[in-house]
Amino acid sequence: MGAPPRTPWPELDLAGTALRAGQVAAGDGDVPVTGPRRLWDGPLDVEGLAVATVREAARAASALATRRGRPVAPSVDSRDVAAAFHSFAHLRVAGREVTAWAPLSGFFRASDGWVRAHANYPHHRRGLLEALALPVTADDDAARPLVAAAVAALPAHAVETLVRARGGVAAALRTPEEWRAHEHGRVVAAGPLVEAAGRTAASRPLPGTGDGPMAGLRVLDLTRVIAGPTATRVLGALGADVLRVDPPGSPELLDQHLDTGFAKRSAVADLADPATRRDVEDLLRGADVVVTGYRPGALARFGLDGAALLERHPTLVVAELSAWGPAGAWAHERGFDSIVQVATGIGHRYGGARPGSAAPAGEWAPGALPVQALDHASGYLLAAAVMRLLAGRDSGGAHARISLARVATQLLDMPAVTDGRAEPRPPRLRTRRSSYGPLEYVPPPLTCDGVPLDFPSAPAPYGQAPLTWR
Repeated sequence: MGAPPRTPWPELDLAGTALRAGQVAAGDGDVPVTGPRRLWDGPLDVEGLAVATVREAARAASALATRRGRPVAPSVDSRDVAAAFHSFAHLRVAGREVTAWAPLSGFFRASDGWVRAHANYPHHRRGLLEALALPVTADDDAARPLVAAAVAALPAHAVETLVRARGGVAAALRTPEEWRAHEHGRVVAAGPLVEAAGRTAASRPLPGTGDGPMAGLRVLDLTRVIAGPTATRVLGALGADVLRVDPPGSPELLDQHLDTGFAKRSAVADLADPATRRDVEDLLRGADVVVTGYRPGALARFGLDGAALLERHPTLVVAELSAWGPAGAWAHERGFDSIVQVATGIGHRYGGARPGSAAPAGEWAPGALPVQALDHASGYLLAAAVMRLLAGRDSGGAHARISLARVATQLLDMPAVTDGRAEPRPPRLRTRRSSYGPLEYVPPPLTCDGVPLDFPSAPAPYGQAPLTWR
């Protein structure tokens, strides 16, 4: 008897979304996928989500390249996708392994369940400790047992509410069924995977062709952490001039910058300063794309929300990313991939008895996806939406929105995979010099015309670029 048929790679339901806006007949052919169907343990089809979102980015790049008169033939291998979704773990900085989690980030047992906190950034660490009436000055080794004791004395939902009220980031563990019945869970599920807010009446032709589907196009990157920077890193790898701008009072974590800073320049700008705002407005006049990754409304006071941007610059393509989506009770809450996993029920699906958890040996504890799949999948969908909307820019500027929570709902709703897990081959790593020393890294998971894609530049010195286009 022959081998059982392999579960097919899934296709995302994208009808009516920004990923079908600006679609052209040519350049939308199939993107072949090679590699094992199953690479990670667990109950959800993480491989299917990962490959499907990278494939959409490849299709969008092909459509844009065809629209610009230089067709490309992309392909994808699941093993390269798996390595890219785990890029942070593979990164080496002058031989040093990078650190993913701060000591106060992780699961804590509450009086009636579980809570996960995110305290990688100093201001979120402070919010967590203040919410629990603990000394902010305590070092992490001393603070961890204090946080554990304080959380253990409270119900999980009370901890979630207290921490959020102080500007921290936390979520109570829910089951998928509880999330689907939750007020905000229903709002998220009712929306499309990639929301398109429509086109403006102002059109603008694409520039002449260059090396890559995004060559000659300018991207203003106002994103943070992983998902948004992943999107702009891909756009940079495909030829865009990407300028990332961060606030001076809340610098990006260095290792995070090094993982997501390839193929872009890095600037720091105080948007509250009128002179700096004028410089940013000059940037916007020359920009083709603006990608934002802040909570809905956070940039509105600077006139940098999607609606305001398109009112002043109607030929822009604007792509907005958030944790919880643009509408609903949680729209303005802070969130990260790990937190969205816990709130939506993914952490519950991956629960079990595991060593090293906050539960006694042999007892059940919540778990997590094998990679930050919500972040990376959202990033590739965001990049795909940008390229789709650019392909139709001669019909007007456009606006797209994506949320981690909606991507989580997509993953939870995907059919289970029955294929046996394959052992992944060692990732294809590359080495490049940088101002931080030699970097060993995972290149983009795309092959164009048979040639593996790479980033054109290493991460630039953080915050040193001027507020100008090349």
